[in-house]
Amino acid sequence: MTTFPIMECTIRQVQQAMLEGKLTCRELTEAYLARMEAYDQQGPALNAIIAVNPRALDEADRLDQVLQETGALSGPLHGVPVLLKDNVGTCDMPTTAGSRALEGFVPHEDAFLTKRLRQSGALILAKTNLHEFAIWGETVSSILGQTRNPYDLTRTPGGSSGGTGAAIAANMGLIGIGTDTINSIRSPSSANSLVGIRPTMGLVSRDGIVPYSMTQDTAGPICRTVEDAVRTLDVIAGYDHADLKTAWCVDRKPESYLSFLDPDGMRGKRIGVLESFFGTQPANEAVNRVVRPALRYFEEGGAELISILEPIDSAWLTGHVSVHLDDFKHDLNHYLAQQGDSAPIHSLEDVVASGKYHPALRQHLLEAEEKEVGTPEYNQKRLLQIRVQDQVMSLMAELGLDAIVYPHQQQLVCKIGESQQQRNGVLCSVTGFPSVVVPAGFAPSEDAPIGVPVGMEIIGRPFSEPVLIAIAYSFEQASRLRRPPQSVPELP
Repeated sequence: MTTFPIMECTIRQVQQAMLEGKLTCRELTEAYLARMEAYDQQGPALNAIIAVNPRALDEADRLDQVLQETGALSGPLHGVPVLLKDNVGTCDMPTTAGSRALEGFVPHEDAFLTKRLRQSGALILAKTNLHEFAIWGETVSSILGQTRNPYDLTRTPGGSSGGTGAAIAANMGLIGIGTDTINSIRSPSSANSLVGIRPTMGLVSRDGIVPYSMTQDTAGPICRTVEDAVRTLDVIAGYDHADLKTAWCVDRKPESYLSFLDPDGMRGKRIGVLESFFGTQPANEAVNRVVRPALRYFEEGGAELISILEPIDSAWLTGHVSVHLDDFKHDLNHYLAQQGDSAPIHSLEDVVASGKYHPALRQHLLEAEEKEVGTPEYNQKRLLQIRVQDQVMSLMAELGLDAIVYPHQQQLVCKIGESQQQRNGVLCSVTGFPSVVVPAGFAPSEDAPIGVPVGMEIIGRPFSEPVLIAIAYSFEQASRLRRPPQSVPELP
């Protein structure tokens, strides 16, 4: 076993150690596998890993041989073990979307972003649990069950990418990939003291990902640091002919986002505080007591905070503007039709008829079966999305803002068996605008030894990732609020 300290290690540290001969990809992979063995089904039993890549060590040996023979890294993510949400296609491992209805299903080819990761030298280490079909946010599935939050084992890890969030927080991999339709990258990031990036719609291809709503679906990194999230985004972003939406990113994506990791990135920025996204009830006090004081880091870093008093109702956006369930049947059926006989099911109707789904999903599936795209109700939602886009853009223009901030969740991440309430991620989901969630601190709770993580969301105009990255990185460097969970200590 390696003596390299893998707890909270970064891509930069790992690759430097590899180049200096102090660490091999095999040693790093073995260390993460040991942590999975100790903590996923034993100890705190996080229940975050659906499947481990059976060829992980062979792939690690191959990467080590490349480095030994050439003396150089094979790509920007050489030797980096990745935890991949199990709705992202892999041609050499099953892709279940968390459902027994897709158990054993192996897609014809990798998802576009999986190809990008492999081409960059990354190693797909494992597939992680998710809320089944990425519908909702507690990370419970029929394929694996309930994932637990490593900071408070009585709570969920958020979702739907909660398996990735819990496992990355627990140092079971170096970087993670999630998908996001309403909150699903940012919710686990908030709940697990992580950094999550929901990119501008069209920056990252969705090809090969089991869809929820192609109107709102995207994918992005879930990592322990802003820098690692940016290194991951650099690899997976870009044009893909199989996803027409990515044509919008051509000439709007810089050669690399790394140049925007500016420790002074808050200075001179005008940042709006969206007051209506802070709850006003007793259930919201725990989050407010964390996020309000964290705002001081912006001012200490040279930013100006401007209160936004215009009301925006996140619950209304979720219920009347988001088309997540409206799209699901149409988009899932289209995806399954492309898979042909390799898929064990061919439609949402087949999923429901099979009974091979978690009981908690039933009402959502039945509701989705009744919905259609192109109806007057659906078209009204799409028009409202355009109006909300205009509303946010005009607010930023009128107030001269570079970004807007608010708590990602107005309440603490919920207890197991309950439902996530008052999440604010829907604003970027219905607009397609980019956002970054960063750790804002911890709220005291009787079952959480160091507290329950609380995340703050930073949003901006389309393709303003450079601005958001500069702000998020500067905030992270000034605040240093990320702490690993105590339930998964360093192995002896």
